[in-house]
Parts: sequence; structure tokens; C-alpha cells
Amino acid sequence: MIVCVCSNISERKIRQAVDNGTTSMSQLRNDLDLGTCCGKCHSCAKRVLRECLADARPTQTIMFHPNALAA
Repeated sequence: MIVCVCSNISERKIRQAVDNGTTSMSQLRNDLDLGTCCGKCHSCAKRVLRECLADARPTQTIMFHPNALAA
């Protein structure tokens, strides 16, 4: 899906930017020129950025070893 029509920025490009370390709207503006023209894409781009960041977060796994309490 195209998020920013003015700069032809797709949801995929935002996801790639997040995969490469982008974590904020200001970084998206600087790196992709997203939202630098009319600004109508800002709310949608922010939502996509949040979703991508949430998907990129590693989930914490708690390991339980039964012998750990026996000491």
C-alpha cells in the first residue's frame, strides 16, 4: 500500500527502513522524504511505523529450569 503519494513511499519501504534501524518519524522524513510535501500521510505513516516497530521487537522468553530451585 502506498502511504505517501507525494514521495511514492510504500508500507514496504517503511518496513525496510525500520529493519535498517529507523525508529522515528523524523528519521523517516530525513531518510525517505516521507511527509515533506503535503503532510496528509503523516497519521498513516505514524501508524505503520508503530506497527513495524512493534513487530520488530523481540519477545521475551522466560526459561524455567526445574533444578534451579533445588540449590
